[in-house]
Amino acid sequence: MARRSGAGASAAVALAVLAVAALRCAAELPLVEHPAKNDGSLSLLVIGDWGRKGTFNQSMVADQMGKVGEKLDIDFVVSTGDNFYEDGLTGVHDRQFEESFTSIYTAKSLQKPWYLVLGNHDYRGDALAQLDPVMRKLDERFVCMRSFVVNAEIVEFFFIDTTPFQLKYWTHPKDSHYDWRGVAPRKNYIANLLKDLDEAMKKSTAKWKIAVGHHTMRSVSDHGDTEELLQLLLPVLKVNGIDFYINGHDHCLEHISSRNSPIQYFTSGGGSKAWRGVYQPNDDKLQFFYDGQGFMSLQLNKDQADFIFYDVSGKVLYEWTSRKTNHFQPSIYVTAE
Repeated sequence: MARRSGAGASAAVALAVLAVAALRCAAELPLVEHPAKNDGSLSLLVIGDWGRKGTFNQSMVADQMGKVGEKLDIDFVVSTGDNFYEDGLTGVHDRQFEESFTSIYTAKSLQKPWYLVLGNHDYRGDALAQLDPVMRKLDERFVCMRSFVVNAEIVEFFFIDTTPFQLKYWTHPKDSHYDWRGVAPRKNYIANLLKDLDEAMKKSTAKWKIAVGHHTMRSVSDHGDTEELLQLLLPVLKVNGIDFYINGHDHCLEHISSRNSPIQYFTSGGGSKAWRGVYQPNDDKLQFFYDGQGFMSLQLNKDQADFIFYDVSGKVLYEWTSRKTNHFQPSIYVTAE
């Protein structure tokens, strides 16, 4: 039975579905239109690596998300992938969809569109199930595609399917099976995706440009940096003036600043199982690292972006602000105390 999430959420999702159905061009990335608030601002939550039927503190994180979401009057939620553990969904009628999503994120404030990318664990099951429009009939909040763009007026989010980039999933899958339907051959898929991303980013006139993927670009935790993304994807982000790259994959909360570009890296992968106890520095500047469960909020207007990390009890762990004084000037980054 479809979940009814309120008139506001229903209207927003309806807009999203219509926009996806009417693609700008067959060769371009799907576009979702999500209007900002009347004052031009936007608020959202970011969560990753969560789908464990409420276990490993998933339910506790969800409760705090609901409270913060209400306080901030969020417009939508971003999921950075690994939506269902351990091996994705078995199909569109897998009960885990309800047990790990619909029945967990029940707060009124979370009855807004969820924009989701696939993670490597999602690819270990029936990856096409999460992409199937049937999922939106089961729960109208669920908007998942491989790669797509969300236009929210002052900001454009570029959601990127990062799992196919990692070569080891193809060559050394160990005991896991990856659902490469619609992806193989790898080289062609990646080449076409990078071309589509470059074109979409070049066309963007948004004040802020944010890329969202599952895999870490830069991380000091268990998975560390993803070399394939640094080699193949990062140059596209740099040349197109992307402000932030947001990801999951590592089960922690992080903020890392690039030493050779304005790009800021944010990891929000603390949706459930965490506490891996791994720390491995990289070449970029570590601003914040928390090896535990939690989530992130992001508030934007035309001049300012405010990031906040919260732990499993809702405690504010870290705040950081980026300001833009002029659309044609570089960002001025300010760390909030």
